[in-house]
This record gives sequence, structure tokens and C-alpha cells, in this order.
Amino acid sequence: MTIINLATIIYANIEICFDTARDIDIHKLSTKKTNERAIAGRTSGLCELGDTITWEAKHFGIKQHLTVEITAMNKPNYFEDKMLKGAFKSMKHEHRFESKDGKTIMVDKFQYEVPFGIFGKLFDFLILKRYMTRFLKTRNEVLKEIAERR
Repeated sequence: MTIINLATIIYANIEICFDTARDIDIHKLSTKKTNERAIAGRTSGLCELGDTITWEAKHFGIKQHLTVEITAMNKPNYFEDKMLKGAFKSMKHEHRFESKDGKTIMVDKFQYEVPFGIFGKLFDFLILKRYMTRFLKTRNEVLKEIAERR
């Protein structure tokens, strides 16, 4: 299992950061490079506990679909989504928010398993982990920019 941990400091209150992170329309903006869009389940607005979202995006030149369910939510401190269907063997993304000294610390814990045995592990080691880390950092920078403007 691969785990990516990221922390982003945002100069906005925790409620704004929480809602910005679970806003499907903002997610689309933050993933422009892969043309990610919600095509089934909840397709716009704020995701809520129990929602499913099917995303379509192009990664590595291949159109892919990823269906997730929002499996836990404790407003405004935490929510998590888990893959129901997609290219990973398994995937869970935890989103944590902590208010501290007038700012919000947004922490992502993104964990996944790759399919295809040793070949998948090699692809993950050489390419995928770095790609996913960059993808999440780019997304977080957009979330930060939008939350700080609100």
C-alpha cells in the first residue's frame, strides 16, 4: 500500500476550507489538466455523507473512470472517500481540517494499492506515486487560492 501525506496551510476559517474541499465544482477547476468531471451520482455542489460520485478523467493518455463514496464525515473537521470502482486495487482519501492561530491546516492522507502484482508496484515506484503527489499538490493549491479569496 502506498500512502501520500500532505499538509496545506490555508488562511481562511475551517468551515470555508471544509466546504471548498468537498465542492465538486471546485474539484473540477482544480483538476483542469486531466479534464476531470463528475458524470454520475452527485455531479455538482457539496458532497455529503453517503454520496457516490463517478469521475471521468484522462490520466497517462487514457480515459478513466473512478467511482467513490463519501464514507465518513464530521463537519467541519473530516471527511473521507473510498473507491468503489476504478483503476486502483483499492483507494481511500482522508481529508482532515484543523483550525490553529487564525488559519486552517488541511491534511490529506491518500492511500492506494495498485493492481498487476510486481509490474504495478514497479510502475507505482517509478511513476505513479510522484504523479499522484503532484496531482494532489496542484489540487490543494487551487483549493487554498479559492478558500483564501472567499
